[in-house]
Amino acid sequence: MAEIRHEPVVVIGLGRFGSALALELERQGTEVLAIDNVDRRVQDLSSQLTHAVTADCTDVEALRQLGVGDFHRAVVAIGDHLEDSILVTSMLVDLEVADIWAKATSAHHGRILERVGAHHVVFPEQDMGQRVAHLVSGNVLDYLKIDADFALAKLRPPREIVDVPLAESTIRSEHGVTVVAVKKDGRSFTYATNETVVSRDDIVLAVGHNDDIERLVDGD
Repeated sequence: MAEIRHEPVVVIGLGRFGSALALELERQGTEVLAIDNVDRRVQDLSSQLTHAVTADCTDVEALRQLGVGDFHRAVVAIGDHLEDSILVTSMLVDLEVADIWAKATSAHHGRILERVGAHHVVFPEQDMGQRVAHLVSGNVLDYLKIDADFALAKLRPPREIVDVPLAESTIRSEHGVTVVAVKKDGRSFTYATNETVVSRDDIVLAVGHNDDIERLVDGD
């Protein structure tokens, strides 16, 4: 099997979010150029990342000399300084980086990032808060927001789908939620079909609109 090669990524800003992102990308086999203007942060990660550089992230010439414009994808992980976050995002646009991801700390911040040219805006604190809220409720085993109003939930099966083929259950017609996979007896997940019969001790993966999933879980 041919080795899967990932396109290299620039990560600008090595706070908690940027550091975790850069390390995970490296773990997955992606070459990372990590940049921060705080030398201590760079030194802390230099032994774990292939390329970690101390530079003034708000200096377009410094970014150009580091070859940032040659990268297809970049992540602006600066969260503490909104002006720097916005400025760096706009400089990446000027450098013609094709795929720019940017961290936002508020909806207002996110709108500005989109206006200056970010292709993807992420809200790590907000998204994690929503995920933990679902987990703390005790009814959901895991929760992943896929889009603004769509989610994937890992949960114990609701009563209406237990011991009947999924095609005969009312989960989709009444709740607008689709079971896509089932895990039985501690084994791996398998794709669900119309003929799949779910037991009470199984774990299911369900997709649907956020409100529909929440109503399904709350009503169980």
